[in-house]
Amino acid sequence: MKRTLYFLAFTGVFLASCSDEFLNRVPESSVTSGNFYKTEAQFDQALVGAYASVRSAKGSIASWTMGEMRSDNTHLEFNNTNRGGGYVEREDTDFLIDRNVSNTVADKYNTAYVGIGRCNNILDFVTPAGLSQQASDRLVGQAKFLRALFYFDLVRYFGGVPLYLKAVQGAQDAYIPRSSVDDVYKAIIADLKDAISKLGAPTFPQNGRATQGAARMLLADVYLVQKNFPGAETELKSVLQMGYQLLSDYASVFALGNKNSRESIFEIQYQQGNQGQNSDFLYPFLPLSSDVKIITGIPSQNRQGGGWNTPTFEMIGTYETGDKRLEASIAVAEGTGVVGDMVIEAVKTPVGYKVPTGKRAYPFIKKYLHPHSLEQNTDDNFPIYRYSDALLSMAEALNEQNKSAEALTYLNPVRVRAGLPAATASNQAALREIILHERRVEFAFENKRWLDLVRTGNAIDVMTKNGAYIKAAAAGQSYIPTTSYVVTQQKLLFPIPNREVLIGNLEQNPGY
Repeated sequence: MKRTLYFLAFTGVFLASCSDEFLNRVPESSVTSGNFYKTEAQFDQALVGAYASVRSAKGSIASWTMGEMRSDNTHLEFNNTNRGGGYVEREDTDFLIDRNVSNTVADKYNTAYVGIGRCNNILDFVTPAGLSQQASDRLVGQAKFLRALFYFDLVRYFGGVPLYLKAVQGAQDAYIPRSSVDDVYKAIIADLKDAISKLGAPTFPQNGRATQGAARMLLADVYLVQKNFPGAETELKSVLQMGYQLLSDYASVFALGNKNSRESIFEIQYQQGNQGQNSDFLYPFLPLSSDVKIITGIPSQNRQGGGWNTPTFEMIGTYETGDKRLEASIAVAEGTGVVGDMVIEAVKTPVGYKVPTGKRAYPFIKKYLHPHSLEQNTDDNFPIYRYSDALLSMAEALNEQNKSAEALTYLNPVRVRAGLPAATASNQAALREIILHERRVEFAFENKRWLDLVRTGNAIDVMTKNGAYIKAAAAGQSYIPTTSYVVTQQKLLFPIPNREVLIGNLEQNPGY
């Protein structure tokens, strides 16, 4: 990120030495800020670029590595034939032994700042462009929602970070210190309140763009992290009145025909094809195998790219009997062959599954498995917020205000949809545990588990136990370092990428 800022700063210094006449003339053949941010159509193009940062392939990999593999939901299949840096970095994140030179962690950090930079350009140039109030509000509302979303990711994963609220124009703008966590949250809240005032309520069918519902949901999430439960309740009450609803069947939520459905509050948009907008996250989650056709339905291999984000059998065991979400979320590849090149013979349900003698079993994430025609080229969107998140967040906000009976009215529709009996617990502590577990299985493999553990103060205890479980399950195997799963307060944040520390003279997080 700083390299980009440094380039901009260098450009600014160079231009400062030129004449005013040169500075005021923009070559007609060039596309620059001097001639681009003029029309509504150009701002729409810039907004597409900001949304593209949410869809970034590198950012996507970092998100499931840091949000799921870091947690107790998933582990990995050790690939002893590929010890490339990217592989080792993902393993390190799973093992909680991240290094400050991890490119995977840097991808999360840098992708967010690329998106922030694109949002800042829109926000800085939209007023001088003299667009209609309606057009300006539409653009500003979405740009501020996206900027808030990027900063919310950064502050939760890294703590206080440099706060860029204007486009970088020179060296004086590029190198700024880390802001406090409080200041970052103040900026996020300010952006979201302005976005809420400018964005319209959702209309159905939705088009994938940010709405007032998405901004209110994000603001409620911010308030939950800050333990401002009355504030979260207020925002969620509005979200619950906007026409969203649970689909009748959990598995159908992720079906290709239900993109941007009434259950969707905000999701990352993908489209299969040759335009570079396709998703591919199904494939990293499949076993390492020379032939995965029995899973994908098309000729395909996964010899080098798979083995990641593998649901553990402990995770499978946490689903209550009769929970429909288990079979909708996870399947088991069964077969033979060596670790690193599985011969897949069948795909089995995880419900009551036991590994037969002489067979290997590989649980994999099923909820993103849908028909596609090209290898590594799928059509699945990725959920950020669903209506069930609004319901469970409301249940949490109410329970934390000692309104446990009222909280059940929001928790139970999610449970009943999953085929489970309604919860009846009225004790605050007991209901707190039920809601956290419900979030674990409802949002399994949607990159929320690690952040939920940190937010609720459960990360150290849960991940210490998970480390013991993983080590016991891998007994006799040498791929897990002895220093792994030593979970401390310092590990609740990731390291600031070392290049940013060196170039920007930033303070590193403790322990790195």
